[in-house]
Amino acid sequence: MSTRADLFALFVRLGVAHRTVEHDAVFRVGEGDEVKAAMPGGHTKNLFLKDAKGQIWLVSALQDTRIDLKALPRAIGSARLSFGPAELMAETLGVTPGSVTAFGLINDKDRRVRFVLDAGLAAADPVNFHPLENTATTAVSQADFRRFLTAVGVTPIVVDFAALA
Repeated sequence: MSTRADLFALFVRLGVAHRTVEHDAVFRVGEGDEVKAAMPGGHTKNLFLKDAKGQIWLVSALQDTRIDLKALPRAIGSARLSFGPAELMAETLGVTPGSVTAFGLINDKDRRVRFVLDAGLAAADPVNFHPLENTATTAVSQADFRRFLTAVGVTPIVVDFAALA
């Protein structure tokens, strides 16, 4: 599994400019507000999900976005969704609960995870994610985030969560 150092090495190879702020561990939206206030751009919430047919999903949205798990399957073409187990999260994204991040897609070598990106987050610049650990937050531009996704072979499914509400 790739580590934070491996992620940053990939950023260097891709020419992805990034800024990382170290902080106490955060486990849910609403924690670490002082760090977020000091970092411009879109701050995220990330959900690791599995559908009733076994497909794995990672959803990244702006932190205040309401995500209706009953309406989402229709929007993304999935079966009923529920939260995925920690063991599967570690196996596919190389992270633990509280550290879920789109940057974890670096570890999904078999492309088992389908990535859903909130339209609001897709418009934010820069975007802020944990760098595989919840003790730091890393900011990258939207263009560099897309460069990262392309490099790891991921095409996001962009969903306007505001329209689903």
